[in-house]
Amino acid sequence: QVQLVESGGGLVQPGGSLRLSCAVSGFTLDHYAIGWFRQAPGKEREGLACINSRASTYYADSVRGRFAISTDSAKNTVYLQMNNLKPEDTAVYYCAADYHTLETLESRYYAHWGQGTQVTVSS
Repeated sequence: QVQLVESGGGLVQPGGSLRLSCAVSGFTLDHYAIGWFRQAPGKEREGLACINSRASTYYADSVRGRFAISTDSAKNTVYLQMNNLKPEDTAVYYCAADYHTLETLESRYYAHWGQGTQVTVSS
């Protein structure tokens, strides 16, 4: 059974950093693509970053240069390092997975989702 569990969210001041973790089980990262998404109240879900089984990464313009996605295969964990956070980054952050090699930030290409972790950027 495929499961994804996010952690690492919290309250951070503008300009600060957080690292989100996505612990996966039921599959190995060698064969799956992983994406990070977020959804703020009243807004549509937004794709942020993805990494495929070939370790290719892709970022949304809104976070390129500030966020970085990475994996630790030994721990079966995917990370999202978030730097220079802004109030508009406040949202629930989700990781998602599916069995493909696409570099895509479209949520329809990910069948498995975690429960989300809240990130709040505020002074």
